[in-house]
Amino acid sequence: MSWDVFIFFASAAFILWAGGSVAAFKSRRRLALALAVAGLLVYSAFIAGFWITLGRPPLRTTGETRLWYSFFMMLSAILTYLRWGYRWIPSFSLVVATVFMCLNILKPEIHDESLMPALQSWWFIPHVTVYMFSYSVLGCAFILACMSLVKKTDEYLDAADTLVYIGMAFLSLGMLSGSLWAKQAWGTYWNWDPKETWAAVTWCIYMIYIHLRLIDRKAGRKVLSTLLIAGFIGLQMCWWGVNYLPSAQGSQHVYSNSR
Repeated sequence: MSWDVFIFFASAAFILWAGGSVAAFKSRRRLALALAVAGLLVYSAFIAGFWITLGRPPLRTTGETRLWYSFFMMLSAILTYLRWGYRWIPSFSLVVATVFMCLNILKPEIHDESLMPALQSWWFIPHVTVYMFSYSVLGCAFILACMSLVKKTDEYLDAADTLVYIGMAFLSLGMLSGSLWAKQAWGTYWNWDPKETWAAVTWCIYMIYIHLRLIDRKAGRKVLSTLLIAGFIGLQMCWWGVNYLPSAQGSQHVYSNSR
């Protein structure tokens, strides 16, 4: 499966997801689910084919992780829609997923079959996929936070709570697996390099949100929503933003194609 054909799979998935989003907005639940699942199957077909072609998991480069994030973003959106019935959540999530798909189409990275020694570990696949899933779930919480601010209502925060709990569980699992992997690869659980530092900061932001909700259910909507937005920004820094920091050059977590 060549990277050159990604645009065709992405376009087909987009059409199916867009149709599902329209169906969801019109409260046609079964049709929305059918189209969303069809889109996920089309998209996963490319990931599976690309995996086979590379001979390794497509999880190494930022471009490859964008594949998984788009997939999980739409999966999280349809699950959120089925659980809480927010008709607009698939549409908003599709916008986010489409941005990352377009980045891969317009600015693809060089994908080769090499896998550096540090990544040749059984921790590699579960660590990255768990992180991508947590990012997508917390991405849905971010969308609800933005809607809460726009609509000036606390209505969405209960749903956001559940998403944060789920997202934080997987985020914490990702950090734990990452520390065990680091011990295996580099001999230490934690190095406080830029990526790890941002991961700790982001984790603390979501923990502050959780503690505020548990301790004071009347905590201000603006404060809570702002925390979720700040947490989402932190996730983006953890994922790809640190690659552009001068202090991250030479970091163990920056896997350029030349290494």
